[in-house]
Amino acid sequence: MGRFDEVMATFRGDGDYGVQPPLTDEMVREAERVLGVRLPAALLDLLRVQNGGIVATDHDAFPTSQPTSWSNDHIPFDHLMGIGRRAGMTSLLDTPYLIDEWGMPAPLVLLSGDGHCWIGLDYRVCGQDGEPSVTWFETDLDREVVLAGDFRSFVQRLTAASAYGDDSVDDPVPT
Repeated sequence: MGRFDEVMATFRGDGDYGVQPPLTDEMVREAERVLGVRLPAALLDLLRVQNGGIVATDHDAFPTSQPTSWSNDHIPFDHLMGIGRRAGMTSLLDTPYLIDEWGMPAPLVLLSGDGHCWIGLDYRVCGQDGEPSVTWFETDLDREVVLAGDFRSFVQRLTAASAYGDDSVDDPVPT
């Protein structure tokens, strides 16, 4: 079993927060129509296991080689938005609105975030049918950091936020 398969098997965190209904082919077609892009196969594989929700603590951070407003050496990835329209939950389908609301570049598909910081699939270089990179966006600072060349590589490098000790969620780097 490869690293992606290992993470996929243990990706899901506890709770139903953010979980959309089970993913169907029709939901994927509708999402790709709304978003105007082809979604990566690795993302769809993950969403077919559980369509969004909380990420397990073993995989809730991504190491960075440069400081961000979040931390000197990592960023959070505590939830993944799914595809759907469940009331009261943000999903990948909300990306067009969120990009406009937060003044972000396009085309992107937002995977996780809170408005001030986002992790997204970045289609600006590869085009709507290409394999997007995964990028960290800091909207307040108009800064971005490319995290991985593709979604599969991003998932394979996920790690536990608890491994970062004092430089974690409770102690972000001042801007």
